[in-house]
Amino acid sequence: MKLQHIELKDLKISPLNVRKHGAKSGEDLIPSIKAVGLIQPLLVRPNCEGYEVIAGQRRLNALQEIAKDEAIEAVPCVIMDDGDDVKAIEASLAENIARLPMDVLDQFEAFHSLSKQGQSTSDIAQHFGVSERLVGQRLAIANLYEPIRNAFRREEIGKDTLQILTMATKRQQKEWYKLFTSEDGYAPQGHRLKSWLFGGEQIPVSNALFDIGDFKGNIVSDLFGEVRYFADPKIFWEQQGIAIAQKVQDYRDEGWNEVILLEVGERFLSWEYADTPMEEGGRVYIQLSADGEVTAFEGQLSRAEIKKRAQDGEEKTDAVRPELTKPMQNYLALHRHSAVRLELLGHQGIALRLTAAQIIAGSALWGGKAEEQRAASEAIAGSLEANKAESLFEAERQEVRTLLGFAESESPTLVPRKADWQYKPDLYDLFVRLLALGDEAVMRILAFVAAETLAADSAMVEALGLMLGVDMKQYWQPDETFFGLLRDKEAINAAVSECAGKDAAAANLAATAKAQKEVIRKSLAGERTDGKQDWHPRYMAFPMQAYTQRGGIAAMDQWNAVKSQFENAA
Repeated sequence: MKLQHIELKDLKISPLNVRKHGAKSGEDLIPSIKAVGLIQPLLVRPNCEGYEVIAGQRRLNALQEIAKDEAIEAVPCVIMDDGDDVKAIEASLAENIARLPMDVLDQFEAFHSLSKQGQSTSDIAQHFGVSERLVGQRLAIANLYEPIRNAFRREEIGKDTLQILTMATKRQQKEWYKLFTSEDGYAPQGHRLKSWLFGGEQIPVSNALFDIGDFKGNIVSDLFGEVRYFADPKIFWEQQGIAIAQKVQDYRDEGWNEVILLEVGERFLSWEYADTPMEEGGRVYIQLSADGEVTAFEGQLSRAEIKKRAQDGEEKTDAVRPELTKPMQNYLALHRHSAVRLELLGHQGIALRLTAAQIIAGSALWGGKAEEQRAASEAIAGSLEANKAESLFEAERQEVRTLLGFAESESPTLVPRKADWQYKPDLYDLFVRLLALGDEAVMRILAFVAAETLAADSAMVEALGLMLGVDMKQYWQPDETFFGLLRDKEAINAAVSECAGKDAAAANLAATAKAQKEVIRKSLAGERTDGKQDWHPRYMAFPMQAYTQRGGIAAMDQWNAVKSQFENAA
């Protein structure tokens, strides 16, 4: 048997379910499921329409009622294998669930205890047969300021207030509790508590990292207290962003390999991480609250990564999060490949030599196999289709096919792809056609064959792009697919600095990735006086360049492995 989370729509009652009476209800289970989630998973087995519920009909009915008013995430289910005994499985589940104390706060603390022992959210969810989201909710409450948890245990505050407080920083939790216990103070609850936490307009002076005397806006004082506030949030965040940038640089100067700046309002889920020294790959995470508070969590590594290291038998690793995601690297590789192979058509001498090298040494594609340009998503495929180099290359393909007298029934590419090998032209027939052509025509064909069999995402693309002086601006401009795949905040901010200047980059450091990319868009559109309309990212240079020191970019690694061999190339 195995635990799996299954969509509610895919679950049906089994005709073999032994509960025939009292199973249609389940209304008495609704409050419990809404409060603490589905603790005991359903017992199911596959059928032609999805899965049928062998045990747990009342729980399923309760979930279906709840789903009428609110979204239900995938349901934890135990899937029976052939030969499984239902009673044995249910007994095992009952014994496992019995390990979880029934008191609400005891449940939170039980999860917290397992988390401190090194178990991840996934491990705990698997252990008790509940969803990872439910475990995360409980760990958030277990991580609350202890006096607040005790007040909840005494039923002095409600569940809604408790859940909202899990989104507050430790400082905010202590401030709220101080108001809650004071005689003349007012502690906001419910929606007022959310406004108190996330209003974003009340930024106390104490949260500034910069010298208050340098503030370029207005500061107001609370007439009934001693707290002063910034009256101009926009100006505050610009100056705070510059100070945060310096703080990040200070950490890097201290030797931290990776400093990750979270989005404003994004919480650092401390229970998902473990203290890890700098020399063992620990990172620094910087959390920014809506009221301007900056909290640094030094020497942290996710429990999931620690677990993976243990499974791989690694005590230490210097591996860091790559600057570019794999889809983004795929996107860049395909666009660069298209431009380089088009340029290759005009350099037949180099193409001839490339062909000779492939014949002698072999390559990933040599032997009658055209590059298939596999895109990682429909968006990347659509972007590539719009590439100017791609359409020009296709036009040349059709002319070469005509030159060789290719019939429509023959391979759609000049050199067949693996899927089109059955459409290969007859070797002797093709040879006769080539004998009838002059040297210039044959060289044109040879250059095209070399380009069509050039492997995408390879060091040879980098080498040729450098040797041929390929200018990507002639064939590609940043499009929405590019911006959608550009996600690394450090790299985005460095790009803002390139196209709009260092001052714009510093002022927008704490802004969202979306907002920073909008600065780049406006620069390209000529809507910013400090912007560069002809800006192109370093990723489109030859050889490729990065914006950070973290590495993990395949094209750069491939080039670095062979670049010494091209130092004296003409």
